Amino acid sequence: MDPALVKLALGGVALLACIGLFFGIGLALAAHKFAVETDPLIEEVLESLAGAQCGGCGYPGCEGYAIAVVTDPDVPPNLCYPGKEKVAERVAELTGKKMAEIEDMIALVRCSRPEGRVSHKHEYIGFASCTAANLGFGGPSACQYACIGLGECAQACPFDAITMVDGFPAVNPDKCVSCGTCVKTCPKQIMVLQSLKARVYVPCSTKDIGKKVKEVCEVGCISCQICVKKCPAEAVRQDNGLIQIDQQKCLDYGPSCEEICVEKCPRDIFRRYDGRQVIRRHPENGLKMAG
Repeated sequence: MDPALVKLALGGVALLACIGLFFGIGLALAAHKFAVETDPLIEEVLESLAGAQCGGCGYPGCEGYAIAVVTDPDVPPNLCYPGKEKVAERVAELTGKKMAEIEDMIALVRCSRPEGRVSHKHEYIGFASCTAANLGFGGPSACQYACIGLGECAQACPFDAITMVDGFPAVNPDKCVSCGTCVKTCPKQIMVLQSLKARVYVPCSTKDIGKKVKEVCEVGCISCQICVKKCPAEAVRQDNGLIQIDQQKCLDYGPSCEEICVEKCPRDIFRRYDGRQVIRRHPENGLKMAG
């Protein structure tokens, strides 16, 4: 081989090695200068969380919440819903924050499509997604506010707490941790988080006028507002066509009203609710992620 070519090749290799060494040293110095020190308290809080990565706290994953609760004095220590009181107490202890009362909640379906015998206005053919079906004229149901029934909420639930029964979601109270994933997922916004202390609820989300509701559903709310007028606690209101209940007002008033809202509802869609009877959580067994 020509010695000149060998010399040229070796020179090229040496040049590349010098360039690599130069940039390597530069990157190392930059990494050292701009390194962000990790707060050990954040790591400790992160290890204390349930690790569900459900986003129910409102932050991007458990690490996002751990950073927020340590660095922001306004972020409360009880936002890890899967971890419940045990985790909240630990986070409060680590961060030195005051422990607030935790309101136990559960996901609830504000729809009675099967009971109301709501028919289909058309057959949906496409992706098995409620969001996709909703793009086609609001879904196949004759009630534009009804559950579409393709199980997107069940697929999204990180705790496998929702199963589809005859095309309608059923929430398992023993698995639901009120993370709110189903609430964010449902395109019809019929999934809500209900306090287990609540006394009454309305499993209907329609905003249509009474005549139209009667045409498509046998039990749907007809917006007669009798419940609003009869409630002595003034806890029931109609907000943009939808009946809403101020559960705290209802609880503060107490049982002396004898749930007159339930008794006076002409459609029997105002229902009694006792979450303490449906809940069967066993915290000592821990929480298991779906899958």
